Amino acid sequence: MDPRIVRNGEFRWLWYKLIPSNVEITVFTINPVTRSIKSSGRLPSGQVYADFAGLQADFSWEISGDLSFKLKPDDLPELVARENINNDSDLVKIEENYGEKIENFVLQRLKSYADGENEKKMESINLSGSIPELNSEIEAAFPGIEDVSCTIKVVNYPDYTLYQSIKSLYREYIGTQSSALKPDINKEAEKRVNMNLRLDELAKYGELLTQYPILLKYLALEKGMLPEADVQPEK
Repeated sequence: MDPRIVRNGEFRWLWYKLIPSNVEITVFTINPVTRSIKSSGRLPSGQVYADFAGLQADFSWEISGDLSFKLKPDDLPELVARENINNDSDLVKIEENYGEKIENFVLQRLKSYADGENEKKMESINLSGSIPELNSEIEAAFPGIEDVSCTIKVVNYPDYTLYQSIKSLYREYIGTQSSALKPDINKEAEKRVNMNLRLDELAKYGELLTQYPILLKYLALEKGMLPEADVQPEK
């Protein structure tokens, strides 16, 4: 396989084409691949914080738009050989596979922008409708594509300042509750430990008395519950 493609309308002399039956030319049509993207979610523990504050706050976010790209023509020889592509139908499947992987990559990046509570980033996306650095990240992650464009149409994001304020209050509340409960928890834990130790001790006594029942009489004698004459060693 010739590693260099023959472009449409481009003159190129190839010595091995002097024998017509010696060459097979396969034509591929590379079209832009377009996919709709949508990512949504809620800031971590957002509903918990809203309920704690008694507010009807919505800490959810949503980003949607379009993604487009093309496979690099110069990479076709390697791609055809690696993926065993024989016609345009095979190529479309590869483009769809690329599209799915790139879409998942973009959705993960968008989620990181939102979950990172990056209000400035979200505002910038809302104003410009694009993410130039994201295009660069896509091209770096998928070097076999070009003409990458990620256009954002809808951006809805929560009040990050309010979220952070309630989050701080909630953590202070949990810390206060923990400090108040700690002495009681420690006492209960100490009580349980002592009880377990006592049970272990009694279990050992039980095993000893089961093996040597004569000890029961000696213990009773020690407590003055039996006359000394009643205690005789077993033969």
